[in-house]
Amino acid sequence: MSVSVEQMSSLYEQQGYLSGVGVLDPTELRQAREAFAQLERKFGTDYTGYSLHNVHMQYDWVMGLVKHPRVLEVVGAVLGQDVILLDSRFICKYPVTRGNRGADVIPYENGPGGEETNREERGEKEAGLPYVAWHQDMRYWGLDGGPVLSVWLALDDSLEDNGALQVIPGSHCSGMLPHRQSQRPGNMLSVNQEIPEELVQTDKAVLCPLLAGQMSLHDGLLVHASDPNMSDRRRCGFVIRYVPTCAYPIQDPDRPRHFHATVLVSGTDQYGHFSNSEDPQI
Repeated sequence: MSVSVEQMSSLYEQQGYLSGVGVLDPTELRQAREAFAQLERKFGTDYTGYSLHNVHMQYDWVMGLVKHPRVLEVVGAVLGQDVILLDSRFICKYPVTRGNRGADVIPYENGPGGEETNREERGEKEAGLPYVAWHQDMRYWGLDGGPVLSVWLALDDSLEDNGALQVIPGSHCSGMLPHRQSQRPGNMLSVNQEIPEELVQTDKAVLCPLLAGQMSLHDGLLVHASDPNMSDRRRCGFVIRYVPTCAYPIQDPDRPRHFHATVLVSGTDQYGHFSNSEDPQI
């Protein structure tokens, strides 16, 4: 049974996220993957893992993703019809093969009978591999006046074994939680922060698997994370962050941000809080 965008909006408000929303058809997905492969060949995978930031300003095909009608249909149902693209970034967790693991990293294997090893053993095997710690996006954005909505548009299948998104449903209702410097190596967050484990209700964590071409959406205050890629497959996604036009940047020394790549993607902007949000001509 299909779910209407109105039902999606209601569910998003209640739990703070949506997952498994279809966006790209097979042709669109193939074209996007081919275009991304060209960037991998041009820049190398060390760079494309996390450094393709705001390239919607450079490539028509990326701008097409941030303005995809299906993406904006669902985003508009949540944020309203006047929407600004705040920021975008490709994030890839590449498979870590035996040949390029550190000598102190133990290759992942399943436990007896094919079942996963226990938590401590798996933690040892994951040591130093790229992961994303439990955090809230709003901790880093220096915004007020409206919510931030983050989209993960999957270019690859995003499943448990290659580090799919995990969320704590309803945690967006708890306000901003304290963050601290992470002690565990491998955190992909640029400021290397995490929410202390004792404040995260990990027993309520929900995995958000996606097939390539699907997207998830989550609120800027939702507590979320992702584990290392323990598979032999790449996990690549396009993160797009949107805000309603009523949102505005604030001067917060703990969250110093500059927004140089904002674009009005839907409706009109009567506020003008982001000076460069006119649609760029590429």
